[in-house]
This record gives sequence, C-alpha cells and structure tokens, in this order.
Amino acid sequence: MTISVIIPTLNEYTVLAQTLAHTTALDLGDIIVVDGGSTDGTVPLAEELCARTANMGVITAPRGRARQMNEGAKASRGETLLFLHADTQLPDNAGRIIESALADPTVNGGRFDVQFDHPSPWGRMIGAFMNWRSRLSGIATGDQAIFVRRQVFEQLGGFSDIPLMEDIEFSKRLKRAGRVAALRETVTT
Repeated sequence: MTISVIIPTLNEYTVLAQTLAHTTALDLGDIIVVDGGSTDGTVPLAEELCARTANMGVITAPRGRARQMNEGAKASRGETLLFLHADTQLPDNAGRIIESALADPTVNGGRFDVQFDHPSPWGRMIGAFMNWRSRLSGIATGDQAIFVRRQVFEQLGGFSDIPLMEDIEFSKRLKRAGRVAALRETVTT
C-alpha cells in the first residue's frame, strides 16, 4: 500500500521544516506540499527541502484548505491519502498503523488521536475531549491526521469547497460511506 501525504500550507515557515523532516523519515510514499499563497518564505523553504527528496513536491492552489487538499490529492500517486497539518507530527510507525487499519476492507479511512507538543493541564484536557468526542461521534478534525482510501475520496468528491470546517464536513460524509478507524495512536500538534 502506498500512502500519499498531503500538507496544505499558508505561512507555515516556522513549523514546516520539522514536519517535512519527520514525515520524510517515515518513508510512507510521496509527500505533496500544497501552498495557498504564503508570504513568509514557506514556498522557497518547501522547494528547497523537496529538491533533496525524490518523492516530494510543492504545488500551489487557490487559498482555502479544502481547495489545497483537493489539488494535493490530484497531484499525488498513493492508494491512500493522508491529510496532515504542517504543524503535526505523525507517530513513528504511522505507515504500519494505517496499513493495519485498512487491512480490513470494510474500513474506508480513519484518524489518529491527538496530543499537544507542550501540554498544559488545559491542553491535555482539550486533547482528551477532542479524542473522546471524535470516538463517540465518528467525526474527526484535520488536527487528527485524517486518512482515506483514494477510491473512497474520489467517490465522495473530495473536500467540499467551504471556508471552514471542511474536515468535519468531509469526515461526516466519510462516516456515512462506511467504517472509519478511530486510532488510539497519537499525532502531536
């Protein structure tokens, strides 16, 4: 199974290098950075980092996370699409975890639990609440690194072109389409 990692960006210069270094080391498949008009040096940084690795690329798209992620999906090659925020780190064994979840053919996609990189008591509580709400409702946010089979993503028509909460709207449609894995392994944001 090949996994394409799609990272939408908009002025993510301060966090992108760390995320790309970590994600590249996981050797998941291709990595597509989709910029929506950054003015802070994100694009030159991404281009420099992507030039060092064969399976990485930078494209631009009209501003809007949904548009950017849809364009990234079109440019990617993987059987599985993983949508990752530029400030989020996947677990070291993310590829194996995703493959294991999708080994069940009735599972269309999924998401990880989330934790914050500098957790305060409030941060731990917010993360626990996000994970609990998501597990209970079956609805995920982009912070939880949503992944989906390409075929299902295309059947659903990708992300709806809405300015906010495109991740929640998509995860609702994904849930209606079939089973969604609520993984207990965590991403760090």
